[in-house]
Amino acid sequence: MSDPRDAKLQELIDRQEISDVIQRYCRTLDWLDAAGQASCYWPDAHIEYGFFIGPAKDFLPVVMETEASLARRWHMLSTPLIRFNSATSASSECYGVFGGGRLQDDGSIAGDLIGGRYLDEWEKRTENGHSEWRISARTYILDWKSPLTNQPMFEPDPDFPLPTYKIDKGGHPKYREL
Repeated sequence: MSDPRDAKLQELIDRQEISDVIQRYCRTLDWLDAAGQASCYWPDAHIEYGFFIGPAKDFLPVVMETEASLARRWHMLSTPLIRFNSATSASSECYGVFGGGRLQDDGSIAGDLIGGRYLDEWEKRTENGHSEWRISARTYILDWKSPLTNQPMFEPDPDFPLPTYKIDKGGHPKYREL
């Protein structure tokens, strides 16, 4: 007879692996890491974002082009609420906040602060002897949007000298593999 704690321990491990994918999703968008972004979805995952409905393999070039068109981008998702449907299937929901900005004609950066929800389906698949969780279906729901103007430029403000990086393509020198 197996120990019931083994199943609980596996659920904790799976929960953390799903949470790690959600954090990787945010990070790879912000650093424009296309390969890292692709690792969050199964290629056949069904994606519904309003402006795009279709498989993840077709969504990835669209979303990466959209993100690269921004002067800056910042994604943050909450800890997901996860329900396991089986040992290899789960559903989750989390809240997300996104801030981004485009370079304006006057040289300033302005954009929006956006809040919404991610309704995800997950599958744990095994490829080449390695099992991993990835998104198998995603629906994004926009809840609110607010203007985000007067964003800092890429040079430090002498009155508040924090670094501001210009990330306009993948491979930024400050990006680290984690």
